[in-house]
Amino acid sequence: MSVIKTQGVEKVYNPNKIPVHALNGVDLEIKAGEFTAIVGPSGSGKTTLLNIIGGLDHPTQGQIEVGGVDITRLSDNKLIDFRKNKIGFVFQAYNLIPVLTARENVEFVMLLQNRSKAEREARTEELMKAVGLEGKMDKRPSELSGGQQQRVAVARALAPKPSFILADEPTANLDSTSTTQLLDIMARLNREEHITFVFSTHDQRVIDRARRVITLVDGKIESDEIRPEA
Repeated sequence: MSVIKTQGVEKVYNPNKIPVHALNGVDLEIKAGEFTAIVGPSGSGKTTLLNIIGGLDHPTQGQIEVGGVDITRLSDNKLIDFRKNKIGFVFQAYNLIPVLTARENVEFVMLLQNRSKAEREARTEELMKAVGLEGKMDKRPSELSGGQQQRVAVARALAPKPSFILADEPTANLDSTSTTQLLDIMARLNREEHITFVFSTHDQRVIDRARRVITLVDGKIESDEIRPEA
């Protein structure tokens, strides 16, 4: 079953001045349970494609379906609700709320979803244990290492039970040990819980773990390699 499908997606910045063609007709399908890396040189369109799939940016042309819903046709308010419930994000810069504890950061989206306190607490404890941080739940981001903050970000992304996780350069600010730990967690969640992950990355360590590698060059898919499971 497809969780993401794009058809003829184009993105042009500054169309009325000096146009920059970030994406040039991208046709892509991601199925449930994939562990996919989108790679390519700087300026190839990786982050733009992730942002458009995630509804954080609008295509100039084309169609994006997420779980069978054409998100290009949603109003801004409906798109916000859709992202909140269906798409999890992990960013390079962690983007944790500094005044909240790790527990509160993970709970935050569920609070916006109006879930009960009991459900929020149970889900948070489950996820913090899954990412190996059950003993750090009451620490603020400033009291955590970069690797620990990114693991909290993964738990936060998973909290609303999204259809998939979009991870934009999630290991860029991490050392080798933290990167290995984070990728081990993500690979286990993918394998055991069938969570779909789509990465935008330059990191060879992420690329080596991916079971599908999509290469973008000048906003177009140059190659699409599906690897056999180890």
